[in-house]
Amino acid sequence: MPTLEKPKTKNDTDTSMKKDTLKGTKNDIFFSTEERPGTLIIVEGSDGSGKSTQLLIAKNLLESNGFFCVHSIWNSSLKMHEMQKKFKKFDTNMPAAVFDTIYASDFIERYLTEMRWALKAGMVVLCDRYMYTALARGYARGIRMEHLKPFYDLYFPVPDLAFYFRIAVETAAERAIGRNPLKHYEAGMDVRYSENIIESFKRFQTKVIEGYDILAEQNGMHVIDGTAPVYKTTPIFIAEIAEYFERKYNVRLMGVHPTKE
Repeated sequence: MPTLEKPKTKNDTDTSMKKDTLKGTKNDIFFSTEERPGTLIIVEGSDGSGKSTQLLIAKNLLESNGFFCVHSIWNSSLKMHEMQKKFKKFDTNMPAAVFDTIYASDFIERYLTEMRWALKAGMVVLCDRYMYTALARGYARGIRMEHLKPFYDLYFPVPDLAFYFRIAVETAAERAIGRNPLKHYEAGMDVRYSENIIESFKRFQTKVIEGYDILAEQNGMHVIDGTAPVYKTTPIFIAEIAEYFERKYNVRLMGVHPTKE
């Protein structure tokens, strides 16, 4: 016996239209997959790997060639930073999912206010750590990357150029410990790798680097030896950028010297 469909009411039609509108609004507000005139360049890696220094070198080079650049740094949102500090001070053992959500909020706010408009305007966005830092650190805290990555893939665009500055955990520990006293969450003390903060940092960073290695392979990042001196890594880093800009903009960057094979 055939079933009769319930006739649609005005409320049903309005609800359906609202759902379609929300879908469109979400895509418009966040991050369209359409081709963008700007260029997104990101660097990833542990603290002390030289990535920030190289990004500033690239910024100076690109600006001297007439490109407008926006420099965005991890965990730098003015709106979110104070809230993060309060959370960390209030709870020294936040669940990993809560910790990741806080950093995701910082990332979204920075993208909307710093990066998205710049890419649409044709500028170059230089991002000192991108979604892959959140994924690697979540991985080190026991969150499976395949559970986190769909969220970031949905809301953030794939970079035009992604660089991973890789260093060994012992090197990362030496540079971090020699720079400033280790902080509780920086050392992964919240996930109890060890009661000793230095040992905890080493174990935590081992997992972070393992996460970065997986992401670099999966996402085709340019891997650079972060232990090599700057004068050796800079030509490699800049050559990759220059090659991309010549392909995309048909512009040869002045001040770039060819690398020897």
